[in-house]
Amino acid sequence: MLRAAVIFAIIALVLGVLGFGAVAGFAWELAKLLFWFALIIAVALFVLGMTIYKKVK
Repeated sequence: MLRAAVIFAIIALVLGVLGFGAVAGFAWELAKLLFWFALIIAVALFVLGMTIYKKVK
């Protein structure tokens, strides 16, 4: 998911340089959304991993 966020950020930068502002803005918003989703999932999995690890141990 982070890979997709980076790809959309690069696409947004290229489109912004080429003058396609509306499409670049959409790609940038999608990149930010994917980044935050990936961050939330990573934190949730970290918390679950720490709690399950303590119960198994």
